[in-house]
Amino acid sequence: MVIAIRSLQFASHGTLDQHGFARNRFWAVDEDPPPFPTNTLNKAFVDLILKPSEEDTKIWPHSFEYRLRIALGPGGDLMLTSRIRNTNSDGKPFSFTFAYHTYFSVSDISEVRVEGLETLDYLDNLQNKERFTEQGDALTFESEVDKIYLSTPTKIAIIDHEKKRTFVLRKDGLPDAVVWNPWDKKAKAMADFGDDEYKHMLCVEAAAVEKAVTLKPGEEWKGRLELSAVPSSYCSGQLDPQRVLQGS
Repeated sequence: MVIAIRSLQFASHGTLDQHGFARNRFWAVDEDPPPFPTNTLNKAFVDLILKPSEEDTKIWPHSFEYRLRIALGPGGDLMLTSRIRNTNSDGKPFSFTFAYHTYFSVSDISEVRVEGLETLDYLDNLQNKERFTEQGDALTFESEVDKIYLSTPTKIAIIDHEKKRTFVLRKDGLPDAVVWNPWDKKAKAMADFGDDEYKHMLCVEAAAVEKAVTLKPGEEWKGRLELSAVPSSYCSGQLDPQRVLQGS
């Protein structure tokens, strides 16, 4: 699993370059963070902080503090908690979109299904962000996909039939979910992507995209994502994700 932070802008949803700038900056270890309202008992964690440089303010003229806590549990579960505060001294609010860019390693994309997004509305980036409603019982993959699902549940499951493994995403403050796989033609056109790597990955991102987050000076936003991997078992020839979605 690979994680990057597309923060202060998701993709081209804003005025900045693709995915914004926070993902390309050096962060500092936050030695004295304010209390985090998250349960990090029995978890190893590190606190990071990002503040704008002089160059950053030239492309995005706002002052902010972005704090990120990365916590790892004894069972391998990973928790990411982001806090973004408007520290503008000129009284101006600012707006941003956000996504945790999480790539998941899968055995075979054609054997993977995603539960929790069925019947939801989505914006299709392959069709000029036109809005559709998802059909079917679960998401399966036979071609390129680049969708933003709206008003999603707090829990999403990625079921890998061949590995008999389920990735579970639990999120808070992140109402949307992005699902992406470039498939063969786009993979071959990407310089940093192997021609066949699309077969063994799936990107499912917890995000806040449809409605940008707006903060007045002094206000703070928080978004949290917890990732875990659990074994899946067959039931009548099919994996049963409902136990996962219901918290089993």
